[in-house]
Amino acid sequence: MLGKVEICGVNTSKLKVLKSEETMELLKRTKNGDLQAREELIAGNLRLVLSVIQKFISRGENADDLFQVGCIGLMKAIDNFDINLNVKFSTYGVPMIIGEIRRYLRDNSSIKVSRSLRDTAYKVMQAKEKFINEKQREPTVDEIAAVLGMKREDVVVAMDAVMDPVSLYEPIYTDGGDSVCGMDQIGDTKNTDESWLEQIAIDEAISRLGSREKRILNLRFYEGKTQMQVSAALGISQAQVSRLEKNAINQIKKSI
Repeated sequence: MLGKVEICGVNTSKLKVLKSEETMELLKRTKNGDLQAREELIAGNLRLVLSVIQKFISRGENADDLFQVGCIGLMKAIDNFDINLNVKFSTYGVPMIIGEIRRYLRDNSSIKVSRSLRDTAYKVMQAKEKFINEKQREPTVDEIAAVLGMKREDVVVAMDAVMDPVSLYEPIYTDGGDSVCGMDQIGDTKNTDESWLEQIAIDEAISRLGSREKRILNLRFYEGKTQMQVSAALGISQAQVSRLEKNAINQIKKSI
């Protein structure tokens, strides 16, 4: 993707970049129904789309698909941009392009969520886009909750449910050296050094037992047999099985 020059038949190395004055002039003409100005505005902001899709490269998505979806977001931004507000077009356009790509990735995600939760998430996304159109800025969670008459927690849960999954091996921080991945920040409370050493001690203690005691422990605690079943398998009484089992466990406890 990084070395790809042509996307959807567009030579990205020759994309035009509009100046702020040119962009604003084309926006004014577009609002007056000038379709040619709209086409020039789209062509002049394709590099903006290209810069946004770089964020999604590591997810293995097709670059052409992302570019096309990003262009849809760009066109929505052009059609909904308010030229009367003192805001740069890129400031408004980037969130719109990102939102369109995230919606595409969410709809094509292999992770399934309930229909009701997805519907709630769509309502949140629509409210967010409407707020951006009207205020020319991103709303807070509390503002979205107020608009929809929902609890703040419900908004957060709905958005988290449809959020794009991130690989545990995706770099989250780099400071001139090796990158730190999500996996590096996750603790393992089960496979700790203490449990590892404890397992070694147990294995050594078991190795000191006699063959019959080992057989009894294996049948009882690994195969889940009852003492009656063990006595039948070894040809000894249940009382003997019980005594040998207790002695074996006591020897292990003393060893560790």
